[in-house]
Amino acid sequence: MASIPGISTTPAAARPARWHVNRRQRTLATIAGCLLFFAAVLLGSRLIGEAGLSTALANRNQPPNLSHLFGTDWLGRDMLTRTLHGLSLSLWVGLLAAAVSAVIGATLGLLAATLGGWLDTAITWVIDVFFSLPHLVLLIMIAFAVGGGTAGVIIAVALTHWTGLARIIRAEVLQLKSAPYVQIGAKMGRSRLWIARHHMLPHLTPQFLVGLILLFPHAILHEAGLTFIGIGLSPHQPAIGVILAEAMRHITTGYWWLAVLPGLALLGTVLTFDVLGNHVRVLLDPKTSQE
Repeated sequence: MASIPGISTTPAAARPARWHVNRRQRTLATIAGCLLFFAAVLLGSRLIGEAGLSTALANRNQPPNLSHLFGTDWLGRDMLTRTLHGLSLSLWVGLLAAAVSAVIGATLGLLAATLGGWLDTAITWVIDVFFSLPHLVLLIMIAFAVGGGTAGVIIAVALTHWTGLARIIRAEVLQLKSAPYVQIGAKMGRSRLWIARHHMLPHLTPQFLVGLILLFPHAILHEAGLTFIGIGLSPHQPAIGVILAEAMRHITTGYWWLAVLPGLALLGTVLTFDVLGNHVRVLLDPKTSQE
């Protein structure tokens, strides 16, 4: 049979398959890339060791080169080693602070919408008060009141970042309360706490996970900010805030790498968390998870 010009007569099974990546696969690949980046930061600080944290005056004030990719500081310490250790420390502090804050927000939001009444009014009032206060000032006041240090940073961040998630959880629960299966459970005599645990909590898990991830960049930045002004982590620790605070005294002398490269590393970490949170939201959203 003669072939018609412009139309392929090759059977579909015999044609070479074209590799196609859908949105779900791209999302999973991006999430995997973000997790690999965080694993590289955490494991890199351990693999690289602490040799670069020691004073080596013979190598001081070296610009970035093959031996010291981030250069060295005024004491000859390797800036790449200090940056990796600082990012690793910030990740752990941010993880703990964000986890505590997310648990507080989810718990209060769930209780406010489920129990209602005076408790809902009180929690809503507290949320409005927190939103009306200057965020950075409140952070500084709490951190200073509890004595600063690592514990002060964690407490300050945890007590000031839960309000947004609590408001989202509360709104989601109020919407779920009108669902037919929730109303049927109430008519069958189920308690409010039982309905919250078995009917509402599974629907709130995606919002909680996304909110937890998106709290990370705020926790890391505020930890660095509090440390930068001197009421955060100890100056003897290689924290990013300590590195940037020390670099400010030397950047005017032309040693730009002391602040620019650690600052870019911090910015890259924060943006990676933002990308991770947005892609996890896409993956967990039923409207976009199968695209």
